[in-house]
Amino acid sequence: MTTERETTNRLMLRARDVMDRDHAAELDIAALASVACCSEAHFIRTFKTTFGETPHRYLQRRRIERAMFLLRTTDQNVTDICMAVGFSSLGTFGRTFTEIVGEPPGEYRKRGALPDVPNCFVRSWVRPRS
Repeated sequence: MTTERETTNRLMLRARDVMDRDHAAELDIAALASVACCSEAHFIRTFKTTFGETPHRYLQRRRIERAMFLLRTTDQNVTDICMAVGFSSLGTFGRTFTEIVGEPPGEYRKRGALPDVPNCFVRSWVRPRS
């Protein structure tokens, strides 16, 4: 027998999985709330209670994490990476990146290629803290 809390957590995880999988797509709260089978306002409140951040902030962080990886592993310019991870404005991307990572995308890229170590270590070292 599952409790109401378990059911809610499963629905929130389902919505978060959609954000993880489709982070570069245009995602809106209405679509995510329908995945979680609840109203938009209830979805935002419950997501924040469950994961400690709003859906918008979670999606921004996921996009920035992907941008961090692309900046250090590809030769794509910052504008192309901005668009590839789901931002539609270079200004918003730069401001959000700096806010989360602590330095602008260009400065972050100057750190050079990622070291050849297991991915689990790299992710823990470079994951932004927000």
